[in-house]
Order: sequence, then C-alpha cells, then structure tokens
Amino acid sequence: MDQVDDLEKAFDRLITDDDTSGSTARLEAEALAFSKQALALQHSGGMLPERVRSRLYYLAAAFTGFAVWAAVDRCRPEPARRHVERALTFARLSGSAEVELRIWSHLSILAGQGGNDNEAMAAAQMARSSPACRRDPLLASLTSARLASVHAGAGNGRAGRRALDGAHAAFHRADRAAHRESWMAFYDAAELHGLSALTLTKLGEHEEAEAHLHQTLGLLRPEYRRNRSYYTAHLALTQLRQGDAETACGTALRVLPDRTAVTGRTHQALRKFDHGLARVAPGARFATDWTDRFHDWKGRV
Repeated sequence: MDQVDDLEKAFDRLITDDDTSGSTARLEAEALAFSKQALALQHSGGMLPERVRSRLYYLAAAFTGFAVWAAVDRCRPEPARRHVERALTFARLSGSAEVELRIWSHLSILAGQGGNDNEAMAAAQMARSSPACRRDPLLASLTSARLASVHAGAGNGRAGRRALDGAHAAFHRADRAAHRESWMAFYDAAELHGLSALTLTKLGEHEEAEAHLHQTLGLLRPEYRRNRSYYTAHLALTQLRQGDAETACGTALRVLPDRTAVTGRTHQALRKFDHGLARVAPGARFATDWTDRFHDWKGRV
C-alpha cells in the first residue's frame, strides 16, 4: 500500500501540472509510465487483496485516461485513440464507475474533435448513464453539461437546453465539500459556466454565452492557467461573432503572454479567431496589429 500511496501522489501531481499549464507530451509519457508501474505491482508476487488489486487497476485506468486527455488537449487524436481501449479495460477491472465515466467523457470530446457526432453522443450518454451519476449529483452535473454540448453540436437545441438545465440543477444539489477523486477538483461554478458557454455558442446564443464566459473568468481559481487561456480565447470568438471585433482583439491578445498555458485546443480557437477576424475586419488597424502579434507569437511557441 505504500507503493500505491506513492502512485496516488504521482497522479495528483500530474493533475496539478495539467491544471496549471495544460497537457504536454512529457505529461502524457509520464502518465503511461506510471500506468505500467501500477500494472507491474499487480504481478509483483502472489494474490493481492481485492482492495489493493482494485486500486491498482483504478490507478492504471486513471493514468492511462490521463494520457487520453493529454492527447485530446493537444489535439492529437491518434495517440488518444490508442490509449482509450486500454483505459476502459483497466477501468472495468477496477470496478470504479467514476474512472470509467471519466474515460467515456474523454472519448466523447475526442470524437467531437474529429467530427464524429454519433460516437460523441454515444460516449457522452454512456458517461451520463453511469451509476456514479446516481450517487453523486456533481458527476451528474458534469456529464449533463458535456452531453448538452454534444446535443447542441448535433443541432438538437431543445435537448441541449434540457441537458444544460439539468447540469445546473444537479450542480446546486451537490455537496461540493464531499470527498472526491482529485481529477474532479476542476469542476466548480467557473467550469460549469464555461461548459454552458460552449453549448450556447453552438446554439448561436452568443450574447448569453458571453455572459457565462465573463462569469467563468471572474470565478476561475488563479492556478487554472490553461483553462483561463482556453476560455479567454472563446470569449474573443464570442465577441467577434457579435460584431465587436476591436474588443475581441483586445480579449484575444490577453492569451498570448502566457505561452506555456496555451495547448492545442486553445491554439485551435486562436486560429479560428484569426481567420474570422480577417473576414470581418480586413485592413482595420487593430486587426493588423493582432495579425502581426499573433504570427510573431506563433513563430516563438
């Protein structure tokens, strides 16, 4: 159990590093190495007590699931796909509905990145139907918020709104002081507002989405630098879609100074902003300034 405790601490450290600066190839590789350590302990000699065996499979699933997320955050679908099946196998062997739910959620985001709406929906529904959601309203809230985004992306606005309302209702029912696994620490009011904004953007409700994003950025804890960069980029996109291009430029420029917190998903949002700005404000001084600074920034990332 001392070795199990050491692996638990290593997982918590990876979560902290990811929250601070976002996912990197180094964190992905570390997670896979720790997963191998957890599996090696399974074969270190004799039949293990069920409690230890289950926890080691949980850790193998958690570390491999982290590797899935690290690839998704960097918009690297091929390695993410390679990790998913193993992560789900370990999750089922662990008997932990919570860690299996997490991996289904990662798969839903991965499928959405690739434009596979059917797989994204199926994975999001698997996460939402997990027994863990019946035990913990906070998990029900998270999975409902992500399901709402998938419905919205598929053009089903009514289902998206219904799932989003369910996410907010479950969030307010949850005991947020209850003990949970460290990977759930990120899900607070700031994140719920952020996920709500992403859904509303897909529904074309840009003014409402902007209001949620301001709430997110006002509530985000300082250590969540990756999420701050990500949601600031989405705020700029939302402002641009409402026709306020100059304000949007100012917002987007706030992302550039903290290069270490800009992962693939945020970079993708900034490229989308750059292309959109070129269409709506060609030749404007603020647009030219953004273009020069963004392209210089890209050369140094």
